[in-house]
Amino acid sequence: MTLFGDGLDAAVQKAFTRPAPKTAGPQMRYLVKQLKGTRAAAGLLGISQRQVERYVAGKAKNPRAGLAARLEREVKKRWQPQIRAKAREKAASTGGIVIDTRARMGYDAPIGSTDESRIRHLTVALPPQYAARLFDAQEAGASDRELKEIAAEALKEVYFQDGGRRAGSLEEVRFTDVEHLEFEL
Repeated sequence: MTLFGDGLDAAVQKAFTRPAPKTAGPQMRYLVKQLKGTRAAAGLLGISQRQVERYVAGKAKNPRAGLAARLEREVKKRWQPQIRAKAREKAASTGGIVIDTRARMGYDAPIGSTDESRIRHLTVALPPQYAARLFDAQEAGASDRELKEIAAEALKEVYFQDGGRRAGSLEEVRFTDVEHLEFEL
């Protein structure tokens, strides 16, 4: 996926109550059950239906690296959907989301102000409306650039403008060269 999309997924996965299956056999059985058949699982993973059946039966155990990564990604995407939905709903309605990032940030402001971009390490609690916008955009298939724009707008309001108490003439925040990004619910 993307840096921002993967970060949001990782934050939601911390809310899981049980760990997802770790080995190929249980992962494949779970995926077959979710997709209601070996043919659908095979099509999703890009392998033959017979190979899926081998993993389900326990005859094949060690997938190649590419298949193992796809299998893990698809299982985690479908794991505990109700827990995932509750975590997103809580963040979007009451809890908000915390963003921890190290990136180059600058802003567009009136002439005479210090708007030079520089590397900043920020840990900022974003209000629930921005968590809702991030999750809604991710659900709608937004690109990494669009998610970054929402995060930049949130940082502009919460960090640079402090909820309207300062820097009222700030126009736009530039959020580039992301070295580290992590979300916490």
